[in-house]
Amino acid sequence: MSKFQFPESIRSRPVYGTLEPRPGKAHLMIADAEGAEALLDLASLDAELVRTAHIIYMPKDTGDTYVEKLRALQPSQLHVGPSYEASVPRIRRVLSDAHMGLQVYLAGTEGLMGQAEAEATQAGIPHSAIQSEHRGSVARRVQCVHCKGITEDVLTDPFVCAHCGLNLFVRDHYSRRLAAFQGVRVDAEDPGNVPEPVELYS
Repeated sequence: MSKFQFPESIRSRPVYGTLEPRPGKAHLMIADAEGAEALLDLASLDAELVRTAHIIYMPKDTGDTYVEKLRALQPSQLHVGPSYEASVPRIRRVLSDAHMGLQVYLAGTEGLMGQAEAEATQAGIPHSAIQSEHRGSVARRVQCVHCKGITEDVLTDPFVCAHCGLNLFVRDHYSRRLAAFQGVRVDAEDPGNVPEPVELYS
């Protein structure tokens, strides 16, 4: 299994649950990589619900591991995209065409879920209609508070900002608007004094 128990943290840090079937007029499921496992588990609870769903899936580094399994669920629509960025126009179109009663299911990495949740809430979907379940990588999407650039898939702390090159400490403070954690210069008071990077949650 690809589940990870995040340690307790500050209030702004997202907390994820387990996807469960909910009644609704329509169902939108967005997942990446091992997030497909959560959709498969959901289908084991309510196969008919998944057959009515529009699934948007980004395999990332899992390749074709889950694509045929998702296709076998026979969803109403299955779109397999090369990346989240490439799938945003489809996500926005589905959300703009949605009627009251849409249920949104998000599964996979924190970066995907945060960005998709932001799209859904901007489209007017209430938080009560959005579920999320973390699966797979614990990499973070981090915004540098100094240059405002966002670095994807951060796995170590500290790390080097992909935009300005500063060494950043990865904070648990999370911005739902940006769908990103915050990174602060680790050697601001003592330039050059940068600790050895360690894996997140190690």
